[in-house]
Amino acid sequence: MSDLRRTLNPNHAASGPLRVVSIGGGTGLSTLLHGLKQHMRGHGVRNGPLDIAAIVTVTDDGGSSGRLRREFDVLPPGDIRNCLVALSEDEGLLSRLFQYRFETGRGLKGHSFGNLFLTALTRITGDFPDAVKESSEVLAIKGRIYPATGDNVALEAILENGRIVLGETKISKSRRRIESVRLRPRRCRPLPDTLAAIAQADVITLGPGSLFTSVIPNLLVSGIAKAIQRSPAVKAYFVNLMWQPGETTNFTAADHIRAIHRHAGCKLLDYAVLNTREIRQSLLRRYARQESAPVKIDFDEIKALGVDVVCGDYVQESDLVRHNSDAIAAIAIELAMEGRKRRRKSR
Repeated sequence: MSDLRRTLNPNHAASGPLRVVSIGGGTGLSTLLHGLKQHMRGHGVRNGPLDIAAIVTVTDDGGSSGRLRREFDVLPPGDIRNCLVALSEDEGLLSRLFQYRFETGRGLKGHSFGNLFLTALTRITGDFPDAVKESSEVLAIKGRIYPATGDNVALEAILENGRIVLGETKISKSRRRIESVRLRPRRCRPLPDTLAAIAQADVITLGPGSLFTSVIPNLLVSGIAKAIQRSPAVKAYFVNLMWQPGETTNFTAADHIRAIHRHAGCKLLDYAVLNTREIRQSLLRRYARQESAPVKIDFDEIKALGVDVVCGDYVQESDLVRHNSDAIAAIAIELAMEGRKRRRKSR
């Protein structure tokens, strides 16, 4: 088991900012990004400036994002919108505006303003990644956000009974165990800026977030998994706190790691970041009624996969069990310091 706070040199710094590349989607990725932004003081963290790049899955086909995708043939804006808000310099009026959801109005009900804004910019610029860049400037975000691909892709899952399910929404609603996922079309292109960010990273984080619908889809974009493997960065996976009913029921931490490596086609991870704080019983009972329980940490199995473990109190409890954004951001920064040290030794 690794204790980063003991082994890393807190005074270690190198020229240029610490570069963090965070890969995922959904609320998990925006939670980490929010924490990373909070750890920036002025122009950086205590050990120097921080550069943040987020690579976001674009397979969502439900809710407002799904409707806009079908009606305007654009990439789903929802996860991108959440990341924009998480990294925005002003989380006041502009962020609330982007998250504002219309409760009434023919054709408007259910849509968020940010989704409509991104869709309109895509129509104006003719390119979704360009629309994301323009939105980033409007919100003055502290970092860069890239869709995993500019191609219009759908997610397809093969369940344990052999059934094939097309579409992220249907996959998430399935209560059958997922054996594997793939993209349709199979070959889709990453953005050159995405590959450049991965190559320059000090740390590459995956998750937290839905294993098969938020994390793994990014690895299925042609070239991304290989780029991560080639990068000298430290690679870390923030393991989910709880099962997702059906999708990862009975999955242990090692099962998550195996699924990532299997879909990537290679070993990617150096570290698994795992919460060891106990979750209060009242919350566990509530999750049990939804057929969900904490992800078991099987240390020996993880070690056998060649992955080190970072453990700590990373949970934030309210009505839901979620990662603590500040705590996981702090670990990401320390891993970036280790990655910077690794880079210097390789020169």
